[in-house]
Amino acid sequence: MPITPETLEQALHWRYAVKAFDPTRRIPADTWAALEQSLVLSPSSYGLQPWKFLVIRDQTLRQQLRPHSWDQSQITDCAELVVFLGRRTIEQADVDTLISTTCQTRGLASEQLAFYADLLRRNVVEHEQVPAAEIAGWNGRQVYIALGTFMAAAALLGVDTCPIEGFDPAAYDRILGLEEGPYRSWVVCAAGYRADDDKYAQLAKVRYPASELIEVR
Repeated sequence: MPITPETLEQALHWRYAVKAFDPTRRIPADTWAALEQSLVLSPSSYGLQPWKFLVIRDQTLRQQLRPHSWDQSQITDCAELVVFLGRRTIEQADVDTLISTTCQTRGLASEQLAFYADLLRRNVVEHEQVPAAEIAGWNGRQVYIALGTFMAAAALLGVDTCPIEGFDPAAYDRILGLEEGPYRSWVVCAAGYRADDDKYAQLAKVRYPASELIEVR
């Protein structure tokens, strides 16, 4: 069901990058399930979904990650910590998986998607459109689409977030056992509920006017 423009604008004004979470508050299970679905339902180029989302709940693991996150308290105090991973490469097997899943989901024969499969092979496996040296960064940009979707969904559900780029991806990959795997860490997002004493919750948003940012031609 569509929401009103007022509801969307209110949620986006309410949202801010939380600096201090209330470590005693948990996200209700049904709300978190909806936020997980916002990740699953995020759009990506070609529908390839070149990502994975690690939800870090183990406090010992969070304590290990915190020193490699500029010692930010959000890492250990938030209700849910999500590490957004992107694939290092796109292989033919990834294309085959997407095609077979699409066929199964939509009741199609593989022959009906032969043109699309060939397009994907040429563009992202054989790199006619996305050079091999740029594929990891291209996948990373898809990850940021998922991050934006997650944060907007959280705001609409009244859940606070804080996107975190202030971390050492190599250290995260080492601690999370990703160094030899197909995924690497791209960005982190903490989710939960703001602490009562987080002074940043009361500050006015600093944004340039739409007249300066949006140009219609």
